[in-house]
Amino acid sequence: MAERLAGKAVADAMKEDLSKKVEELKAKGIMPKLGIVRVGARPDDLFYEGGAKKTCDTIGMAYEVFEYPADISQEAFEKAVTDVGANKEINGILMFAPLPKHLDERKIRSLIPVEKDVDCMTLGSAAKVFADDLTGFPPCTPTACMDILKFYDIPLKGKKAVVLGRSLVVGKPVAMLLLREHATVTICHSRTENLPAVCADADVLIAAVGRAKMVKADFVKPGQVVIDVGINEDPDNPGKYCGDVDYAVVEPIVQKITPVPGGVGSVTTVVLCKQTIMACEMQNGLA
Repeated sequence: MAERLAGKAVADAMKEDLSKKVEELKAKGIMPKLGIVRVGARPDDLFYEGGAKKTCDTIGMAYEVFEYPADISQEAFEKAVTDVGANKEINGILMFAPLPKHLDERKIRSLIPVEKDVDCMTLGSAAKVFADDLTGFPPCTPTACMDILKFYDIPLKGKKAVVLGRSLVVGKPVAMLLLREHATVTICHSRTENLPAVCADADVLIAAVGRAKMVKADFVKPGQVVIDVGINEDPDNPGKYCGDVDYAVVEPIVQKITPVPGGVGSVTTVVLCKQTIMACEMQNGLA
């Protein structure tokens, strides 16, 4: 039976540390603050927003929600995002995406100041991540993967890491973060030849392809660590969720594995707060 890499233990330890940092900043007259920018009221956005607000409350950090109607014009929303970016009280900005189709998302993303871009929405932040510039914030989900690996003392130096998925949200940035820890990284995808064999060769497998239960027994091997980033509707259990890994099949084979739910997802909102606090420190010349 594999060791279950539960996200709650990671999140709890991080919250304890962040609470102390917030207290230290408050003692200097500084209150870190997250700005949440939301257009419309999509259920998944509201769910994530609720988790972010709860985490902020737990660690004593401030937040403000900037909510706009789903039919807001391009001009009005550009002004709104510019105003939030210029707000000196806001240290980090989370903007929910995708935006409604009538909005030019690429242009709007570019209006977020890089120093406040705590979820890597801008090309400037992505460039910093790929250039190993630590003043750039990676997306929260790949950072959560790395925080889980670190918390459970999983060695990466010199190890073979395979990333299944090449999105800008998870696949590409998590590959850069693994390289930063001196892993030897392979990025693979739906067109990779002998895909199961490539994945099975990994010491650490990060599954981030967005397909329910795609990773089966032939994708893994004994001794392997599996981080499942996927969150999909479970085709076998309506109303439930599952990862990209077929947990029931894979768990008896591998050494360690994250569950879904209860794994990577439970750490992401804490990472959002952590990166907002880091941004606050940098903006105040404390980092």
